Amino acid sequence: MNPRRSVALLIESSNAYARGLLAGVVTYVRQHANWSIFLPEQERGANPPKWLSSWNGDGLLVRIETDEIARTVRKSKLPLVDLSAARYLDDVPWVETDDAAIAQLAAEHLMERGFQHLAYCGDPGFQWSILRHQAFEKQILQSGLSFHLHQSIPRYDIKYSWKREKRRLSKWIEKLPKPVAIFACYDIKAQQLLDVCRELGISVPEQVAVLGVDNDELLCELCSPPLSSVIPNAHQAGFQAAAMLDRLMNGENVSTEAIFIEPLGIHTRQSTDLLAIDDPDIAKAFRYIREHATANIRVSDLLRHIPLSRRMLEHRFIKYLGRTPHQEIQRQRILKVKDFLSSTNLTLAEIARNTGFEHAEYLSVVFKRETGQTPREYRNQTGTNHIWS
Repeated sequence: MNPRRSVALLIESSNAYARGLLAGVVTYVRQHANWSIFLPEQERGANPPKWLSSWNGDGLLVRIETDEIARTVRKSKLPLVDLSAARYLDDVPWVETDDAAIAQLAAEHLMERGFQHLAYCGDPGFQWSILRHQAFEKQILQSGLSFHLHQSIPRYDIKYSWKREKRRLSKWIEKLPKPVAIFACYDIKAQQLLDVCRELGISVPEQVAVLGVDNDELLCELCSPPLSSVIPNAHQAGFQAAAMLDRLMNGENVSTEAIFIEPLGIHTRQSTDLLAIDDPDIAKAFRYIREHATANIRVSDLLRHIPLSRRMLEHRFIKYLGRTPHQEIQRQRILKVKDFLSSTNLTLAEIARNTGFEHAEYLSVVFKRETGQTPREYRNQTGTNHIWS
């Protein structure tokens, strides 16, 4: 049996992403390791705990987000893995969410709803916010759309105050062309945007659509209206970081090259549940597909509800959305399959029945063709343990 090791987790538990990291670590320990876990109460960006300098443990999983924490963990000389994008120590192994992939997913989600004006609201105090901004802006400009930016005073800056930031956000939102879709760096920032819109009397999502990141279920549902959010795979990030630390403590060499974990998808709620195009027939067609795609509908079913010929429907669908109605039906079905794979214990046969596929084998063929992965590979990527048939 492997010796029992003491591992400290310097990871805050105050937000959904960090709690996802912790859950991933727990899964790894239950499946593969014999660890004694030390999880102190730790605030994000807080000074390193005093006990760390004399702690007689075996390894550290840390979100290194300040110079002080970087210096302290370096002095400990313990095996460690970093779970922060800040990258204060560039010679230690690290795992981080794929911020470019998050931004791409956000851009696609907002652009497919027909918005011509898109914006990013960030916090430059976080490296991951900077990376999301850069990738999002690049995607929008390459698509020939208008881009707008607001950088908040960093949340942990001594000059930060919500009262001052609220005034800045209000002025910015009022000046934005409408309708506009705003990608917020994370759910907390998105909640602030929704609060400002409500006070200004700006309708969401009709005038301003808002998308966050982290899919903090409680926060998103408490927002008014409920907040759409990108779902990072924090569980898998925590799992991978724990596996890397285990190897380090076993004396193995572990690369310091970044391990980027792709997001799982987007949980669409009311804050972006709108198709912002000026063609009511295509908007109606899109909504019908989104609501009925898993019922194995065909384009012929769509035509019974939309007063257009098949040729005109396809022409206008491609004009506004860049794909055919058939492609959109397939895309919506695959999105639902992904949701079932990543968040449920349903077997592949059960998922096929719930998404309009005749049988599991055909679902596997279509899924591999559309995503480049088998359903099993995609489900394993989420870091969850499920039943197969």
